[in-house]
Amino acid sequence: MNSVWINELTWENVREYLNEDDLVIIPVGSTEQHGPAGPLGVDCYAAIAIAEDAAVKTNVLVTPPLWFSDSPHHLEFPGTISLKPETLINVIKDIVHSLERNGFKKFLIVNGHKGTNIPALTIACRELQQYELPNIRMALTDPLYLCTNASEVKGDNAEHHAGVLEISHVMYKFPGLVKESELPDEEVELHKVFDNYIKKDLFGGNKPVVELFWNSYQQKEFAPNGSFSASNNSSAVTGKHYHDNMVNNLVAFIKWFKTYNI
Repeated sequence: MNSVWINELTWENVREYLNEDDLVIIPVGSTEQHGPAGPLGVDCYAAIAIAEDAAVKTNVLVTPPLWFSDSPHHLEFPGTISLKPETLINVIKDIVHSLERNGFKKFLIVNGHKGTNIPALTIACRELQQYELPNIRMALTDPLYLCTNASEVKGDNAEHHAGVLEISHVMYKFPGLVKESELPDEEVELHKVFDNYIKKDLFGGNKPVVELFWNSYQQKEFAPNGSFSASNNSSAVTGKHYHDNMVNNLVAFIKWFKTYNI
């Protein structure tokens, strides 16, 4: 096959693939603001890049990306498009049901919308495998799981929304989409808003004992330009180290997942 993307193949290509394998990757991102420098598709570009490069290395197929997801906290910024969690759950279920009826049995969701989609995607995976299609196997990952070299590549930068890692990732894989002249050099002092009940660094330790939530109106108040993190140190070089680490970790998992038969 000349592509790993199902949308670029014919149905006969997919049938031939199913004679050899039954694993498919589902990339899920978002369309939401990422500060003054990042395109609204940052999270989807992340999922696309990770899924595609891992698929090429392991000879598996990838569905078209899901560009919309759970992003209500960004709705005060024009261009953001959000799905309710129950909508996202049902979309994932419909995708899996559609593919399963013709032979796909192993589904790997690559979430690029760090952490935020995880509750809805977890529910979808559990309900599909437990109650609806017990013969399939579901797996779910995210940069927060895949990246094992964050501290090495980001240095002292605190990584939160529109931070160095995700902006660098887009700079590496999709050159020209980041407005480099607009990269902010200041971060939101989140502890002044949430005390110690929020992680300043999504890739750091010190998990809060209580999780706090906020709505789009509150977010526009404490992060008026949309960015939580300083990202002026972003670079394609950083993005490459971040990306390659995640892809290598995902490739190792896919090779194992292909053999998983319990």
